[in-house]
Amino acid sequence: MMMDGRDVVAMWEGLASRDAASRDAAMESLQQEMMRRVESIGPLPETPCSSSASHLNRVLARILMLSKRCPYGDVREKCIWLLRSIQDIGVRIPRPLGNGPSRFIPEKEILQVSKVDARTQSIFEEAFSLGHLDNISLVMGFHPQYLESFLRTQHYLLQMDGPLSLHYRHYIGIMAAARHQCSYLVNLHVNDFLQVGGDPKWLNGLEGAPQKLQALGELNKILAHRPWLLTKTHIESLLKAEENSWSLAELIHAVVLLTHYHSLASFTFGCGITPDIHTDGGHTFRPPSLSGYCVCDIANGNGVAEVSGEVEVLMERMKQLQECRDEEEASQEEMTTRFEREKTESMLVATAEDEECVPSRDVSRHFEDPSYGYQDFSRRGEHVPTFRVQDYSWEDHGFSLVNRLYPDVGQLLDEKFQIAYNLTYNTMATHQGVDTSMLRRAIWNYIHCMFGIRYDDYDYGEINELLDRSFKVYIKTMVCSPEKTTKRMYESFWRQFQHSEKVHVNLLLMEARMQAELLYALRAITRYMT
Repeated sequence: MMMDGRDVVAMWEGLASRDAASRDAAMESLQQEMMRRVESIGPLPETPCSSSASHLNRVLARILMLSKRCPYGDVREKCIWLLRSIQDIGVRIPRPLGNGPSRFIPEKEILQVSKVDARTQSIFEEAFSLGHLDNISLVMGFHPQYLESFLRTQHYLLQMDGPLSLHYRHYIGIMAAARHQCSYLVNLHVNDFLQVGGDPKWLNGLEGAPQKLQALGELNKILAHRPWLLTKTHIESLLKAEENSWSLAELIHAVVLLTHYHSLASFTFGCGITPDIHTDGGHTFRPPSLSGYCVCDIANGNGVAEVSGEVEVLMERMKQLQECRDEEEASQEEMTTRFEREKTESMLVATAEDEECVPSRDVSRHFEDPSYGYQDFSRRGEHVPTFRVQDYSWEDHGFSLVNRLYPDVGQLLDEKFQIAYNLTYNTMATHQGVDTSMLRRAIWNYIHCMFGIRYDDYDYGEINELLDRSFKVYIKTMVCSPEKTTKRMYESFWRQFQHSEKVHVNLLLMEARMQAELLYALRAITRYMT
């Protein structure tokens, strides 16, 4: 007799347990269930058409994922054995597509779940128990301290007590990721949305969702592409709608989710994240064209060619800038001029050579106005006032507003911003004992500069000294039009640096972007309230 739905859920939960005995029992159940299913169906044709055969294939794909991604060695080994046993009786088994979690980073350089230190192992186990040890988490695993904070924050936003219902949270995640055509995140949250009881009709298109969510479309669009255009009028239209109005607490929750997934789409494209093994596009049942596939195969990649002297030049510039800082300080007028110059120059940086990306129907149905994208501040002579952090900052204003209306989230976000901004191993490529604070600040402030945000105490002349053109193209593309990010762009900046350092850059870009969007949204909400 086949398991019922509750038994199946208990079995998958058992495989994620930190208790070895629970995992053993769940694995025994899985083996028995699989053999029953295989025997009931018989040998599968090349293209299975029955629902039971399709279900079997989905389960096989999940077992393949466990054999590669489960943080528990006992489960990985038993899943490999189970796949081999099933293969031996004539059933086709799936194999992974691609070369690991990223198209840009060789799999052998990404932390393997079987070769991590105790702290990372504990984080991976916790993530796996929550169902989130996905390819994004594996790439973030280069930086365990950040990953821990990221997962804690994301879990709170999606699962813990809050103003919005669970299915609304996942639907807002879909809306936000779709603005950047990020099918990886859209598919992830379509599955989660259905799992928490969301109405499948909503997935046919935004027009099928409740009017309250449709009304969020304009805010989603502006925040994703031109947040400087957001005003208190946009906020008022949501809070004072005659029907289906939003409460302040609900709106704060929605804004945090929108900015979280806009910026996570940037990270996903910027790291070349591939579909998870058990999802569509992550595996295939077709045999490999060149050689037989073994369950234990692991794909390897190749590194990037080096360019000598790049790191030393950057270190020398940092040293010279520090000496200039110590010798003289520019006047406020000169600092203002340098900011305006950098802001203007940032508009001249092209995002990518590629033609416009046309979103697929699968993604575009989750949002309106697909032609609406990033535009520079001064197109056609339009002037957008500079957003001075001294007048409205995350630390002095945004943090307390979020914490007041959505308790604990301000604290979680602040910790995540701080970790990303201050994260350092005091290394640059092969050099040890390097103070990288100047470089990290230049990257963060350049992103905020692209959004019109100015720090009065920062000398924007440093940006041109530290960030070369290829790096600026990468930053602008990943932050403003992430769907256009290419492997060539990823490889063209910082060619002597480690992949872990480039992932660190992507964490900075993601968090700086999220904070910039939040600042505009929270300032508009504050203006509405006062």
